Amino acid sequence: MKNELAAAWITSALADLKSIEHLKNDEFLTHIVAFHAQQCVEKCFKAFLEISTGDVPRIHSTLKLFAMVKDELKCELDTDLLTDLDALYIDARYPGDLGLLPDGKPTLENAHEFYDIARKIFNLINSRDTLL
Repeated sequence: MKNELAAAWITSALADLKSIEHLKNDEFLTHIVAFHAQQCVEKCFKAFLEISTGDVPRIHSTLKLFAMVKDELKCELDTDLLTDLDALYIDARYPGDLGLLPDGKPTLENAHEFYDIARKIFNLINSRDTLL
C-alpha cells in the first residue's frame, strides 16, 4: 500500500472483519457483530479518504462517510444497513435496551447481513489500485 495511514486503517478493518467471521453464527453475540461491522466499514471508508483526499474526518457515521466517497467509488450500497450499523455502533457495547434495533436485538440474519456489507466494502476498498 502506498500510504502508511491508509494501510493502518485497512489492517485495523481486517481485524474487525476477522472478528466478525468468528462471531457471526453466535446468536448471543449479534450486537457485537454489528459493532465490528460498523468499525470495519468506517475504517475502510477512512482508508479510502486518506488515499483520495488526505483528509480523514473525525466522524463515525458510515452514512456520512459513504456520502463522501460514493461518487468516486461508484458502488451501490444498502444505506438502510448503514443506518442500522450507525444506530448500533455505540449502543451495541452497553447492556439494557441499548444496542437494539427497533425490533430488538439483531438476529442471526441481521448479523450475516452486517458481515456481508462489511466484507463487500472491505473487498471493494482493499482491491482499489490506489490502495495497492
